[in-house]
Amino acid sequence: MKLALLATLATAATAFVAPSAPLTTRSPTQIFAEDEAEAAEVEEPAPRSAAEISALTSSVKTIFSLEDINGILPHRYPFLLVDKVVEYEQGKRAVGIKGVTLNEPHFTGHFPNRPIMPGVLQVEALAQLAGIVCLQMEGAEPGAVFFFAGVDGVKWKKPVVPGDTLVMEVEIKKWNKRFGIASATGRAYVDGELAVELDEMKFALAK
Repeated sequence: MKLALLATLATAATAFVAPSAPLTTRSPTQIFAEDEAEAAEVEEPAPRSAAEISALTSSVKTIFSLEDINGILPHRYPFLLVDKVVEYEQGKRAVGIKGVTLNEPHFTGHFPNRPIMPGVLQVEALAQLAGIVCLQMEGAEPGAVFFFAGVDGVKWKKPVVPGDTLVMEVEIKKWNKRFGIASATGRAYVDGELAVELDEMKFALAK
């Protein structure tokens, strides 16, 4: 009986014997040093100069300046909503730029504490860009007045605010030179993100 009890105690004791190989542990200092090393691997982007940021648009060339647009569209301040055209395919499409600034009069009431470019003016800007294309097509002439006849499938994706640059694109789908009626699609972007798009807009030259 005594022998059996001693054997049991000896077996139990071996469970508490320290392993022959020492355990490896990391001190708090080592842990923090490793975390700092990992953080150092993710480098912060270097600050860019004004010249570098300005050069980002160096490949974008002006096709129609504001002065050129004044010779094509009948609109004038404060309702001329295209600052320049940077892509143009005669009778087909155009890409235009609208710089949004707080100096525009609609921002005093839309809204006083949160200025947002009205969605209808975004659509109007697209229509004016389409007008720049259409007023240089056969059956029309620069400076002619054209009216909105309808718009379908408008979707606004994000607010357009002062400081934004609205980059717009329109494509002419139909043009009836006899009656001066056109239809087009349009979309506009801010910082590469879609801000507004429409399936179709129609307008007609004033007779």
